[in-house]
Amino acid sequence: MKDFKENNKIISLFSGAGGMDIGFEMAGFKTAVAVEYDKSCCETLNKNKPDLPVIQGDIFKITTEQILKIGGLKPTEPALVIGGPPCQTFSLAGKRMGMDDPRGMLVLEFIRIVRECLPVAFVMENVKGMVNWQGGKAIEAIMNEISEPIFFNGEEYSYNVSKSVLNAANYGVSQFRERVFIVGNRLNKKFQFPEPIYSSSDEAPDLFGTKKKKYNTVWDAIGNLPKADEPSEAAVRISKTIKDRIVNHGY
Repeated sequence: MKDFKENNKIISLFSGAGGMDIGFEMAGFKTAVAVEYDKSCCETLNKNKPDLPVIQGDIFKITTEQILKIGGLKPTEPALVIGGPPCQTFSLAGKRMGMDDPRGMLVLEFIRIVRECLPVAFVMENVKGMVNWQGGKAIEAIMNEISEPIFFNGEEYSYNVSKSVLNAANYGVSQFRERVFIVGNRLNKKFQFPEPIYSSSDEAPDLFGTKKKKYNTVWDAIGNLPKADEPSEAAVRISKTIKDRIVNHGY
């Protein structure tokens, strides 16, 4: 079986404007095909990556065979399937309908494509609320579904699946953004999530005496940008609701 050094092709699902893809491309992978429903996002992808095949459409109606063909791939060839299925139904701020809502079913479409194209590994990102929806039933169903054995061309495949809630601020992003990551591979290896390397300035060193870097601030990220225009009345009004929204809803 080819390893990641020989096979670096990615299938990107729910691609949006391509932010997740950029991270993997910075790590040495190459996006072979992107799948996205939103027209504006597809236009952005086409503008920024004119050579990238982009499938615009409803993932419920798109077959794995189509995705593989357009990406120039066959089953077992992709290195990764990545994506963050729309997550309103798992959000702490939503109605918490989860798998009973069509939008919650989009997670199962991600799983369908993984199981049918058999990448070496996959990475799915979603809101933190998925972890505790109905006492953890959603995340349990997802982990069980994607761990089931798969039979293809006389061989059996299965994914070793792990999950963890990570905060982007702990890895150098200028934003407190907690998301659950579900990672699986068919190499029979246990995935080790990265240890946080950033923290608040008053956090004590760990047992080995290592002190983490101080969180990056928004100013660190955008402080060198030109002076902005004065905000509109609508922007000022909405900005006053952000703090309460975070406290009440978690986002």
